[in-house]
Amino acid sequence: MFVSVNGVRLFVDVENAGLVPEGDAMREKPTLLLLHGGPGFDHSGFKPLFSRLSDVAQVVYVDQRGNGRSEDGDRSAWTLAQWGDDVKGLCDALGLVRPIVLGMSWGGFVAQSDATRHPDHPGKLVLVSTAAKVDFPAVFAMFGRLGGPEAARIAESYWTDPTAERREAFIRVCRPLYRRTPADPAELRRVRIRHDTALHFNGPANEQGRMDFRSALAGLRCPVLVMAGDRDPVMPMSVSEALVAALPPDRVRFERFAECGHGVFGDAPERAVAVLREFIGTA
Repeated sequence: MFVSVNGVRLFVDVENAGLVPEGDAMREKPTLLLLHGGPGFDHSGFKPLFSRLSDVAQVVYVDQRGNGRSEDGDRSAWTLAQWGDDVKGLCDALGLVRPIVLGMSWGGFVAQSDATRHPDHPGKLVLVSTAAKVDFPAVFAMFGRLGGPEAARIAESYWTDPTAERREAFIRVCRPLYRRTPADPAELRRVRIRHDTALHFNGPANEQGRMDFRSALAGLRCPVLVMAGDRDPVMPMSVSEALVAALPPDRVRFERFAECGHGVFGDAPERAVAVLREFIGTA
């Protein structure tokens, strides 16, 4: 379905009921709102794995503006501020109160934008394989560690000055290094990829290089779960550690995943789902 939010129509999919019979009463499940990575990808990478959480949460998927099936709107509004406001606007439109907002990779940037601009909005926050500020030299070094000098060179070439040609080389050489467990080719074919959105955002000269949520994160008011893999080349463990250091220490839980790459759910689905399930159920 499509929901009108801040002047654009966003594609939204909802899995299972939020209000369910339980004995002689109706039980309201929390809402888990999933923000996909990219930019330039869609929500399909969350399916079908996150269906496992249907018993403890109503799962809501969204393609963010300029991504997937959603409308572009004015491209000048392809900013973290607008993407963050869209999260709040979507929840207001759907009547979702205090949702659990999960952002993976770039979706984690958007989740931080929402939570810092609207601190009373999320009931809980889950940040998976993401950063408060990108450390490009650490990214290049990690690609070199995992893929050798060619991977480091291609990663640096793309992230320093993104172009369509350099992105093609990056996807071919560096994308397979994102995780240890090879992605299902069918899963990759299902994704609606928008390269123009990525080129608009990526790199030190674009908003990816300017963003820095570290000072604003100190004001978060909700519990936060941070999940990170120690073999993640695009969001190395060091940036996750810096993210955790910026969060209120009494509100953050940090889960490290050994021998896991980007996204952690691809390399350790059983543990990752178990950790998330426990966090959802924690008061």
